[in-house]
Amino acid sequence: MKKKEYRPSGRLRLYFIWLTLIGVFLLAVTVYLLFQYPRAGLVMLALSAVYWGVDLYENLFFKPTFMRDLIEFSSNYAQVQKALLDDLEIPYCLLDGDGDVLYLNNAMQNLSGRKRGFRQTIWTVFPEITQQTLPEDEQKTEVEVRFGERDYRAEMKRISTEKLTADTKILQAENDSVFIALYLFDTTEIDMYKQRAIDNRFVVSLIDIDNYEEVVEKVDDVRRSLFVGLIDKRVNQYFASGGAIVRKLEKDRYMAVFRNKFLQDLERDRFRILDDIKNLNIGNELSLTLSIGVGTGAADYSANFEIARDALNLALGRGGDQAVVRQGDKVSYYGGRTQQMEKNTRVKVRTKAAALKQILEGCSNVLIMGHSMADVDAFGAAVGIYCIARKMGKKANIVINDVTTTVRPFMDRFRGKEGYPDDTFVGSGEAMTLEQPTTAVIVVDVNQAARTECPELLLGCRTKIVFDHHRSSSNPIGDTVLAYVDPSASSACEMVTEMIQYVNMDIRLTGVEADAIYAGMLIDTQGFLTKTGPRTFEAAAYLRRSGADITRVRKLMRTNMKEYREIAQAVSQAEIYRGAYAISVFHGEGMESPTEGGAKAANQLLDIDGIRAAFVVTPYAGQMYISARSINESNVQLIMERMGGGGHMNTAGAQLKNCSEEQAVSKIKDTLDTLLKEGIIK
Repeated sequence: MKKKEYRPSGRLRLYFIWLTLIGVFLLAVTVYLLFQYPRAGLVMLALSAVYWGVDLYENLFFKPTFMRDLIEFSSNYAQVQKALLDDLEIPYCLLDGDGDVLYLNNAMQNLSGRKRGFRQTIWTVFPEITQQTLPEDEQKTEVEVRFGERDYRAEMKRISTEKLTADTKILQAENDSVFIALYLFDTTEIDMYKQRAIDNRFVVSLIDIDNYEEVVEKVDDVRRSLFVGLIDKRVNQYFASGGAIVRKLEKDRYMAVFRNKFLQDLERDRFRILDDIKNLNIGNELSLTLSIGVGTGAADYSANFEIARDALNLALGRGGDQAVVRQGDKVSYYGGRTQQMEKNTRVKVRTKAAALKQILEGCSNVLIMGHSMADVDAFGAAVGIYCIARKMGKKANIVINDVTTTVRPFMDRFRGKEGYPDDTFVGSGEAMTLEQPTTAVIVVDVNQAARTECPELLLGCRTKIVFDHHRSSSNPIGDTVLAYVDPSASSACEMVTEMIQYVNMDIRLTGVEADAIYAGMLIDTQGFLTKTGPRTFEAAAYLRRSGADITRVRKLMRTNMKEYREIAQAVSQAEIYRGAYAISVFHGEGMESPTEGGAKAANQLLDIDGIRAAFVVTPYAGQMYISARSINESNVQLIMERMGGGGHMNTAGAQLKNCSEEQAVSKIKDTLDTLLKEGIIK
């Protein structure tokens, strides 16, 4: 049997070849010198003989010994590496491309309780690691896992088997075969300190009593001081339970400072103080409601205070009786399930009217717009603002792009009327050319820039004014010089009618103008059946005195036969979900404004006994428009907010993109299930 030999290769083999080549070169030089310079040649011959003797000895005797020593070193080195990997204090394991365990070091065996022969998938040990979390390329991936009572960060690195088997003749790698190296790093202490830092963050909370004056003034003098004392006690006890510092800033405002850990407790019980205060009763006719703004996440105390103030303004703008928690860009809402109480005071209206007049005096022209696909309320409110601007001698234009079927009859009546030139109603493109540095842009019936007829108008405008009756969103129009958002108002037309009365310019509305504004109130109150109060009927009475004709308005708002049949079909095919929620689809193919038909169908579904809320999905322009309606049993505004929309407690909506009818209906059901489970709706 031939003796097994080990031959050098690569750079080592090149080293031995060069030694031989040098010997050949010396031999050639020796031959040359022997013929030309014999004495020098003899000396060189002796040196060459010595060199060749050393070279032969190296190749015959030293090289085999060297190769054996080198192989022995490599073997010992590999054993040392394996021992180091086995004894590595960091838990380590090797997986194949499918997640099956191939190797476990001692630390991983001790941690997981699995032996070296364990050959199951890694997610049988760590469920947080799944097939989807395995690295798909050379980049490292990380997964947070928990095992026993400890937290770990699992780092995984993909290793191609081609690199491991490229120089071997034992294994042949397939094109898609890989190994995955997995390390576990204990992060328990780090996570604990991180959580401790989060828990100790500084949090500011501002608490306002929404209707302090209205409630307290109706409590008799004997019990008034007791009632006020009970309010203070409830507020102080609630926040002091978490180690908060509570200070009364005014008779109806408090400030509480506490740690972020207590905020988590408040969010878990969904700010129970909102209901506790409403249940406070010692003979008072009205219930108290609170608005709470919480600010955190900033680097300094003053910034957190400003965030809390913005959150409180947002809570008040949404109608009060709720808590708004703002942390950076994240905004959370709690409460807001009751109807906003209307305030009879006219002080706020007079103040806003005076401010509007003062602002418009310094403007060159006025551009008025509502939300996209404007309804009669947005149109009527725009007409009312137009009347104010015209009375002040300002050039005004109403921006409206798509005229809906309900708006067109009212809009057509202004064509050719005195005070309404041909360029009164303009589109977005023309409106952009009319904007100047001194232009005032007034937005009605919406407080989100993205939902206006021309959002671009607001980008470079210095004077922005907003009048809206919808609850404020988390991203309202910013940098306004005047923002009048009153969720207690029935409609934007009601708010504008009050402005007309209190702007102190003796504005005389024509019958056409009064009809448009009156129709807006009629639509948003569903014929004065919902969300009406003394202010609503006072505004309606003023419009009637100004020439609004109920019969004429009713004729202008009649539905055509095709739309009526589609509404009837949507009502008849409605699904009653969980015995209380009507869900249907309105198909308005060929109709000019199908979304209006969907809203009408939702209103009609509320006439069915036992229905808490109605939802109608309308496919239109590649989107799914959802109209949500209720009377007073479910807050559809909270439901639509979860779906990316908003509105009122009784009237709300949302728009879904890249969604089918079935998916939209399914999303409504899932949202209802979630809110019912959380106890937000009943």
